[in-house]
Amino acid sequence: MAKIFQCLIVDDEQLAREVIENHLKKINAVNIVASCKSAVEAFNYINTHKIDLIFLDINMSEISGLSFAKSINKNIKIIFTTAYRDYAVEGFDLQAVDYLLKPVSFERLLQAINKYMNENICFKTERKEENLKDNSNFIFVRSERKMLKINFSDIHYIESLSDYIKLHSSDKTVIVRETITNIEAKLPKQDFIRVHRSFIVSISKIDLFTNEYLEINRKMIPISRTYKNSVLQRLENI
Repeated sequence: MAKIFQCLIVDDEQLAREVIENHLKKINAVNIVASCKSAVEAFNYINTHKIDLIFLDINMSEISGLSFAKSINKNIKIIFTTAYRDYAVEGFDLQAVDYLLKPVSFERLLQAINKYMNENICFKTERKEENLKDNSNFIFVRSERKMLKINFSDIHYIESLSDYIKLHSSDKTVIVRETITNIEAKLPKQDFIRVHRSFIVSISKIDLFTNEYLEINRKMIPISRTYKNSVLQRLENI
């Protein structure tokens, strides 16, 4: 069965979103999960849906496309769409699949989709490896020149300190040179949830939560506005 790629469109201009959406509807291998008018709206879909590819405008209000691309899981691929050539170099520095100038023609978009599919031709193999990883109940992390085994069940929450993170458990805290986005990609999604730019928590360790914060072992952890809707939706439906 052919793979269907799950796509997100993010652009603050309605007409631009409609152009991309109409093009994508002609391609059978693509399913449009949502069309978002801001990065904040797109964050909610990324946290609640499996997204393979994002068509992302660069010049948006509040959060730019470049800032948004830097903050999301690197397994999600980006095709930038913009009216400005000046951003091309920075866009490719973020390992974007392609960089499309508006107005985007169907032929040019199809070329970008083909490029993405060619780069992901080993998708099935990668999925098998990921499934094996998901079935594991631990990871190894580097701390103080040693590789430590950390059981997922021992983690209460993870705190970001720029290029470092703290893994908190009931009896110890381990400091690891790693970004919170990278560690998020290694955690089982059914057991952990990102609640803030600087915090990931183990769902089973949550003692209580409100609209603004949650508590784990009397530690108050904020729920940011960016993640609020997706966090509350998930916790209220457990």
